[in-house]
Amino acid sequence: MLVEAHDLRFVPVATAQPKRLTQADIAQYNRDGFVQPFDIFSAAEIGEIRSYINGLMADMGPDGAYGINCYQARLSGLWDIATDARILDHVEDIIGPDILCWATAILSKAPRDPKAVPWHQDAGFWSLTPARTVTVWLAIDDVDDANSAMRFIPGTHNQGLLNMQSTGAEAVFHKETAGAATMGEPFTNSLKAGQISLHADMLVHGSEPNRSDRRRCGLTLRYCPPAVQITDPDWASGVEPILCRGDVGNWRTHPRPANDDITKTSSPHVVGNN
Repeated sequence: MLVEAHDLRFVPVATAQPKRLTQADIAQYNRDGFVQPFDIFSAAEIGEIRSYINGLMADMGPDGAYGINCYQARLSGLWDIATDARILDHVEDIIGPDILCWATAILSKAPRDPKAVPWHQDAGFWSLTPARTVTVWLAIDDVDDANSAMRFIPGTHNQGLLNMQSTGAEAVFHKETAGAATMGEPFTNSLKAGQISLHADMLVHGSEPNRSDRRRCGLTLRYCPPAVQITDPDWASGVEPILCRGDVGNWRTHPRPANDDITKTSSPHVVGNN
């Protein structure tokens, strides 16, 4: 179902009996717009996932670092990560028991990668309403301030859609939230490989160039409840959601793909970077 208006207000989470998060975690999410870190995959498991991600990136060649977007309905390996119950239990505590994954992206900054991801609010780029997407950021590598971990500006998810301005040529994209430097002290989203963070779609966030000799690789997973609707039919044509848990609502979802060879398929849509 398509609708015309965007509702980009943040609505506080109220979960009486959370599965994984504590009430203090939920309070932090409501206050700051994010919560982290949470242990999901063991060292052995994330090692296997890293090998898988590395293989996808190698197969994609020059586009591997920033170009593996929205393959969750086209590659069984990404499907399996997106539907892992341990991740979904955390997501359910934020958005409820009906869970769709409508986008994923592998985001890998090589050592000395000069590109910055400017300050931005994800929902401002998306044709979705209301703003109820939670992004899971899964650390494939250890990420910290030195190798350009994502940074959040706490509390900015409660300010509605903020003004944008143009940014420089070295940025991953060419719009940024205006005046972000005056909005508070950034929080560095440091994570160990196998851990996740969760952040709201209206939270101002970004990352600096990777000035270190270490790679910084993560997998983003975008989840929303089926009450969320798409506002633009052209944008909708590039979205291939999968049902992870519960009721599908009015969304048309895709079954688990048999294919896991990225050279035999292509991305339907590019939805942004972190």
